[in-house]
Amino acid sequence: MNRIKTLCSSFPLYSKDIGIDLTIPSGRFKWFLASILFGARISKRIAMKTSRTFEKYDVLSPEKILDAGWDELVRILDEGGYVRYDFSTATKLLNIMKELKEKYGSLEKLHAQSGNTEELKIKLMEFKGIGEVTSQIFLRELRRVWKIDVPVSNKAAEMAERMNIDLEEFEGEELTRVEDALVKFYLRYGKKGKRTENPAEGYLYGV
Repeated sequence: MNRIKTLCSSFPLYSKDIGIDLTIPSGRFKWFLASILFGARISKRIAMKTSRTFEKYDVLSPEKILDAGWDELVRILDEGGYVRYDFSTATKLLNIMKELKEKYGSLEKLHAQSGNTEELKIKLMEFKGIGEVTSQIFLRELRRVWKIDVPVSNKAAEMAERMNIDLEEFEGEELTRVEDALVKFYLRYGKKGKRTENPAEGYLYGV
């Protein structure tokens, strides 16, 4: 298990990277917002910086996002480096928050009204602009807090197979830590075409 500890310590949870406490409702909404930013085809560094920029201006609730309006959201996104998708993301955020408020009242109520993980995922993906990738990013880090059963992502499963890691040995928060680490490892070392050899060699085995 030493290699698992090495992997997880080297690649911590995305929510930990940006200092989000998932045990409180405000933290879960911050993670929801961050997941939307992470879900685009943009670098994780820019998504993290933009998430912190929303925190800098305390635009961290559906109400504050709606009150900020399109122009201010574009400004925040641009300051965070989210220039490539600034206009479309500002529009997407306003639409999602408006629908969230009108249909459920809050993110916590959306969760409370979901009978199981699949229903929760369906509700999330009914928001225009939230697809498979964003819902997976958001839900996997909430396994323990919301006690939900989220399938492991394809990237993590592929990396686990290449590293001979049996994901059946993990559950809850531990599974989340391992999955996040595998995804990060995949994105840094394991994408097809980046390296020809097994990316696990030399990193996890001390070679």
